[in-house]
Amino acid sequence: MSDHITAGALRIGVFAGDVTGPTALDDLVRGAAEAEVDGFAGYWLPWISGHDPLVALALAGARTERIELGTAVVRTYTRHPADLAGAAVSVGAATSGRFTLGIGPSHKPVIERTFGYRFDRPVRNTEEYLEILGGLLDGSTVHVDGEQWTAHTRLLHPDPVPVPVVVAALGPRMLELAGRRAAGTFTWMTGPATLADLTVPTITAAAGAACRPTPRVIVGVPVLVTDDEAAGRALAARTFAVYGRMPSYRAMLDREGWERPEDAAIIGDEDAVRAALDRITAAGATDLVAVEFDHDPAARRRTRAALTAR
Repeated sequence: MSDHITAGALRIGVFAGDVTGPTALDDLVRGAAEAEVDGFAGYWLPWISGHDPLVALALAGARTERIELGTAVVRTYTRHPADLAGAAVSVGAATSGRFTLGIGPSHKPVIERTFGYRFDRPVRNTEEYLEILGGLLDGSTVHVDGEQWTAHTRLLHPDPVPVPVVVAALGPRMLELAGRRAAGTFTWMTGPATLADLTVPTITAAAGAACRPTPRVIVGVPVLVTDDEAAGRALAARTFAVYGRMPSYRAMLDREGWERPEDAAIIGDEDAVRAALDRITAAGATDLVAVEFDHDPAARRRTRAALTAR
């Protein structure tokens, strides 16, 4: 694990990749090195429709020394857990044990319309997935004949690097599963009230009941430091509109009392951003991963300076 820049007890990382537009592979790799130089604790990549984040992070391992490198997240339905386990160990070795594997079932429209799989019983699907993936990453031989996943295999490699797994979990059943079977969760479009009264207590109780360590609660959120909040909100509205149409994210917005995805963004001057980070810390989050959505270099420098100054 890297040396962490923290906001109080909150570790601060950055989220890159194609969440705000296509990104070249060289830029992804260079971005990890820049994030480390800037003092961030982690560098996280999604898997939407651009470069494979596992490849990018393996390459970034050679360009960095301390920063945590993670996925947020790899889709489960489209990749067998035994196949992903081997790839994850490879990235773990390439990054000297600094890799954290974030996984999640994605969304019904993506899985069914884009890839042609049935989005059937996602909690059960993820539970079987974690049984296979976790067993293989722990060095065990797995024998699983599940309803949705089957595996009878083990990994053969001389690189016993640990690969922690976090799960994209928003609702109570998925949070309970993440607490029992994973190292934590990665959230999106989730605010401090929901973190405090649903996310943190649910996953923490489940981990405690399973005699597991206190789980990480990694909060992904758009962040922009600016003196023009209205313009920042307008930019966030254009950038993140799609997330308001996805049922799982819509549920998180509604629970928080937010009308639109841009309401989930942290936008304002340095004092306003500091206050928002304090609310997330007070809610019990362990990490914040900032999505930088203004591509203006000056705006990015100001936002990064505020995030790493705490």
